[in-house]
Amino acid sequence: MPNLGVLFRPYRLNALDLPNRVVMAPMTRSVSPGGVPTAEVAGYYRRRAESGVGLIITEATGVGRPAALNEPDMPRFHGHAALAGWKKVVDEVHAAGGRIVPQLVHVGHKLSNSAPDWTPPAPYESPSGLSVTGERVGQPMSEADVADIIDAFVRAATDAERLGFDGIELMGAHGYLINQFFYDHLNLRNDRYGGATLVERSRFVVEILKATRSAVRSGFPVILRLSQWKPKDFNARLAETPQALEQWLGKLVDAGVDAFHLSQPKFWQPAFPEVDGKLNLAGWAKKLTGVTAITVGSVGLSGDVYESFAGRISQSAPLDELLARLERGEFDLVAVGRALLQDPAWLEKVRQGCFDQIGDFTPVAFATLN
Repeated sequence: MPNLGVLFRPYRLNALDLPNRVVMAPMTRSVSPGGVPTAEVAGYYRRRAESGVGLIITEATGVGRPAALNEPDMPRFHGHAALAGWKKVVDEVHAAGGRIVPQLVHVGHKLSNSAPDWTPPAPYESPSGLSVTGERVGQPMSEADVADIIDAFVRAATDAERLGFDGIELMGAHGYLINQFFYDHLNLRNDRYGGATLVERSRFVVEILKATRSAVRSGFPVILRLSQWKPKDFNARLAETPQALEQWLGKLVDAGVDAFHLSQPKFWQPAFPEVDGKLNLAGWAKKLTGVTAITVGSVGLSGDVYESFAGRISQSAPLDELLARLERGEFDLVAVGRALLQDPAWLEKVRQGCFDQIGDFTPVAFATLN
């Protein structure tokens, strides 16, 4: 029997006390009509809180910019109706004893898969007028556009604090706008938001972080989600070496990050196998910065999310290696996605050792809000 106790140790994230080390990973649902979260959405999150999840990170929710989202029913995080819907979500989660942060996003230029005939009320935006695949699709964002988007993220953060959320997460991974600024082939800008190095191209998120940190209370957690990989290229790297990663993450810590949420397709894969055959990206972030590190990627399952998108079943998998890494202090928190998507009681079943009651992940769960 694995040492489950390590998963249920309390943890303090900035001024936020968490009852255990399990985080619900953000997962796009696109079931908020017109961008407004419903009572069903609130119930969905409440059920995860009732099962004891230590921290819930919501699905991606768009900041106040016309082209911040690429699907009509992804939730917004601006406007009276949408914020009122999120207030109900917060209240339901807190009533169940849970803690919750919104994932704030601007999608940049990412084409929609589920709503190909829908277009946002303004053209999609990107650092240099390029799509996420590198095609010329428009004009580069002006410095005024950049400033307005920074303000939109800050307004969303202050709205989150006002509504009673327990912190925020900024989406800087997987090809979304913040992530697009990081890549030298997508960010060709010759102003202060571009540059030859990753650190220089991080000025956009650095300014978001600094402005957010100044606008919210000091104990309010600010999480940043990052990835080396990007869709359709699992081998992509932003930081080619641990030294480059240390320099980059250090700049982000200085700007105000309280925790890094490090995305990988499979958490057990080493980030720099040529240097160390064991440490994953969260492990390296923790080692290099000492800042709270959240690991994520196929926790409790045998296959990654893209295998599920392709229609394959992912078998329920043992947690032994995850628990051993957590026990060694390689990372601090563990984000669980599809396992919690399919079964809101997943964590309670784990706590009781009822692994025979945990089913495999079937892609039909993507279409439900159970």
